[in-house]
Amino acid sequence: MDQPCFNPERDWRVDGVELRSRLLLGSASFPSAAVMRDAITASGAEIVTVGLKRISQGGEAADFVPTLLDTVRCSGGRLLPNTAGCFDAKSAIATAMMARELFETNWIKLEVIGDRGSLQPDPVETAEAARVLVREGFVVWPYCTDDVVSCRRLLDAGCAVLMPWGAPIGSGQGLLNPFALQYLRRSLPQARLIVDAGIGAPSHAAHAMELGYDAVLLCSAVSRARDPVEMAGAFAAAVHAGRSAWRAGVIARSEQAIPSTAVGS
Repeated sequence: MDQPCFNPERDWRVDGVELRSRLLLGSASFPSAAVMRDAITASGAEIVTVGLKRISQGGEAADFVPTLLDTVRCSGGRLLPNTAGCFDAKSAIATAMMARELFETNWIKLEVIGDRGSLQPDPVETAEAARVLVREGFVVWPYCTDDVVSCRRLLDAGCAVLMPWGAPIGSGQGLLNPFALQYLRRSLPQARLIVDAGIGAPSHAAHAMELGYDAVLLCSAVSRARDPVEMAGAFAAAVHAGRSAWRAGVIARSEQAIPSTAVGS
């Protein structure tokens, strides 16, 4: 069985910040601010994302902000603003600048969408925005595909973390191309890799962690569940189990049966 070429015991830290939870949670689409608060608590997530464009539109989304800020602060976690809703580098950069002023953090989840149907990120505009934001002192967490060439360019631009998708945002389809994700993990052994988007069930999150990913980020799978709070706890357990399984060493698949007990001829 091939062994991972990176250290399974390395600290989980970003930008010098030591983290314990490997589950990151979005804050959109919850039925109420109270449910959002309880789900974040049940998940144990230390990093919670929030979309500036969603808040700037006002209404119910903006009403969730005080609860979100209180919940993250009381848990000792970190807010990760995102540039969701941006379709070019210029608007993403402007949104990131506003997010830094509003939330007083230089962490930014960079999203630059290139296709409205699949919500696939634009690799060219994402890389351009990343280069500018890194120069401006941001710690950039780009949403990207599982393409290893594009990912290397984002690392070269100075991104602290890469967030390749498992499937289109909100689709709940899980890991559509586990081979590509595994190849990416092995090709970039020192990179911080987080599966972002498309996760629908705790088993999908466990699968990502079994591939050696550092963490998973999800939102709809919890916020749109029948019971978001219980689902958040289920995902926390799945992420822990998947990480433990990867550290223990998942056995290689075989084309034929292999008896666990020797049998006679």
